Amino acid sequence: MNEFGTKPKNADLKKIGLSNAGDIYWNLEPSELVEHCILNDEGVLASSGALAIETGEFTGRSPKDKFCVKDSKTENTVWWGDVNYPFTPEAFDKLQEKMGAYLMGRDIYVRDAFACADPEFKLNLRVVAEFPWSAMFAGNMFLRPTHRELELFEPEWHIICAPGFMADAKKDGTRQHNFAVINFTKKTILIGGTGYTGEIKKGIFTVLNYLLPQERKVLSMHCSANIGADGDTAVFFGLSGTGKTTLSADPERKLIGDDEHGWSDNGVFNFEGGCYAKCIDLTKEKEPQIWDAIKFGAILENIEFKEGTTVVDFASAKKTENTRVSYPIDHIDNIAVPSMGSHPKNIFFLTCDAYGVLPPISKLSPGQAMYHFISGYTAKVAGTEAGVTEPQSTFSACFGKAFLPLHPTKYADMLGVKMKKHDVRVWLVNTGWSGGAYGTGERMKLKFTRAMITAALRGELDKVDYKEHPVFGMHMPLTCPNVPAEILDPRSTWKDKSAYDATAEKLAKQFNDNFSKYSEGANAEILAAAPKVTAKA
Repeated sequence: MNEFGTKPKNADLKKIGLSNAGDIYWNLEPSELVEHCILNDEGVLASSGALAIETGEFTGRSPKDKFCVKDSKTENTVWWGDVNYPFTPEAFDKLQEKMGAYLMGRDIYVRDAFACADPEFKLNLRVVAEFPWSAMFAGNMFLRPTHRELELFEPEWHIICAPGFMADAKKDGTRQHNFAVINFTKKTILIGGTGYTGEIKKGIFTVLNYLLPQERKVLSMHCSANIGADGDTAVFFGLSGTGKTTLSADPERKLIGDDEHGWSDNGVFNFEGGCYAKCIDLTKEKEPQIWDAIKFGAILENIEFKEGTTVVDFASAKKTENTRVSYPIDHIDNIAVPSMGSHPKNIFFLTCDAYGVLPPISKLSPGQAMYHFISGYTAKVAGTEAGVTEPQSTFSACFGKAFLPLHPTKYADMLGVKMKKHDVRVWLVNTGWSGGAYGTGERMKLKFTRAMITAALRGELDKVDYKEHPVFGMHMPLTCPNVPAEILDPRSTWKDKSAYDATAEKLAKQFNDNFSKYSEGANAEILAAAPKVTAKA
């Protein structure tokens, strides 16, 4: 066994069951990892200089194959169910031992890194990977220690990532051959059978979603955040396709981060040191920051090249719709350094309502904010599947249900306390349809959405009159600078007002049906914020 790179003084992989490995590469530079990928025939350079790799069978996360060890620490704290599947400590130990045997004699790549930009909450991570691009991804996405910090590095959490190791479901306790298992007691994550790098990122996000709210009184959030010239912080929650990345990328404001943050008594801080952006249909015109960030040091996943070239065909979904790029956050010029901000003045919940019911912008009370936070609503447009002619509602608690180890009301309660303490304005922004549902109405123009958010950030919406939505109860501004007044009330944009009323009641019932699974843990203020439906709905 030979060891290369920057190895910490107290490095020891034997305590995590890894002995007699092949060559061990410690904390290699991105250029060295790129070289290893190319020499190993595991990646090629795109014309932009970015490394292009394929993650294999899995091009996205596999939520049903994500487990959590159920032991004395987690038995009464984890929100068990269809998000957090239990795994026995004994099965975990056996699986870790088998992974160690699999990696015996193989070259491995180690990346030491931090999570959490606020030093008070910094978490030391060690990623041990079978492939160089997995280690490079960790270097892109987490916070990068200095050379001196690497020499003295001592990990608190380990992630062992072996995409080539296939579990035996019957013997190992998994659902199938791929798995991601978190052990909060042993502070270890096992990932096998899948090369999708997002499992590494979201594994640590799940860990922070468990540790920070319980042990450090920090609200963990699946959101983007930016900061204005006056130091005012804004936070953007939203599921995929709602505009979270696009709307937080504001040339007049510095980006704190695009996906995962904590809100402590000190303010807002990024969990990560990089960005992991979707790049299907990417253009320089639509997403100039992401486009310019795709250069040497970035990793493109599962993309296609234009025939006979190394020029990326971003329109191609041949391998997956979930084409991705990861890059260090400093690939973007307009960023906050360090990735921290003050307590937010404004929070935006972004939804793409394909039913055309919700207002393009509205102000929420604290109770309504917590209700919509727990609901995490958006709607997908009708797909190509035969018989699907209507929009499809999607509810993801706290805008990130798949990564919540605690009950959603825990996060909502914390959000409510912080909103009231810091007098935060909360806005619901519909980036979806107006004048009718998908197929009848039109998608809200991006320039109007940007104008509404800008008006909210500048305090201009504090000076206008509002009216209450009759079903959902949020307050809709009657006027907004640079936005036609007639689009601010969604009902007025529909030709058939009775059709709007019926659709609004239908959506309200979907909200209430979804919320029923959380109502037992919700307080009276949250329950009172539910939309009103008639007996006919």
